[in-house]
Amino acid sequence: MALQESDSELEPGDRAPDFELPGVDGGTYSLDSVDTDALLVVFTCNHCPYAQAKFDLLNDIATDEDVTVVGINANDAEEYPEDSFEKMQEYVEDGTVAYDAYLRDESADVARAYGAVCTPDPFLFRREDGEYRLAYHGRLDDAMGPDEEATEYYVREAIDAVLAGEDVTVDPGPSRGCGIKWP
Repeated sequence: MALQESDSELEPGDRAPDFELPGVDGGTYSLDSVDTDALLVVFTCNHCPYAQAKFDLLNDIATDEDVTVVGINANDAEEYPEDSFEKMQEYVEDGTVAYDAYLRDESADVARAYGAVCTPDPFLFRREDGEYRLAYHGRLDDAMGPDEEATEYYVREAIDAVLAGEDVTVDPGPSRGCGIKWP
């Protein structure tokens, strides 16, 4: 497990890179298939302890009808079988992962387009004139290690600002976690 900090070149206001990826539910998802004011795209996986530590937070956010949570797993499933499509399906079926969509980025092209480098690596977008524009990219909360308890939830502050039509002012620093296992 190599700890990485995110260094995406996407800036606030940049358009979300489009994608077309298979979901564990058998559907195919793109930005056009999402209709929400706040879109949280999180590059994540099954095996990383940093990502696992955020499952409950992301599952809880996904229950909010005004926010869509899309998890994208770009890890090399041959080297990391726990991140295979079949294991992703199992995580959803047993309730471990309950995002609005859990997608497989087998080539990791979408992760590269976003500039994602770690798991979890969250990107929060607001809908403006029919397009998703980056509003926040940073830490989900203040728990710096997988065994720490969070006391501040930066992503919730950012979501509240987006839903209120305000600028996101929270800036806790880059997200951090295990490096994406590039195929």
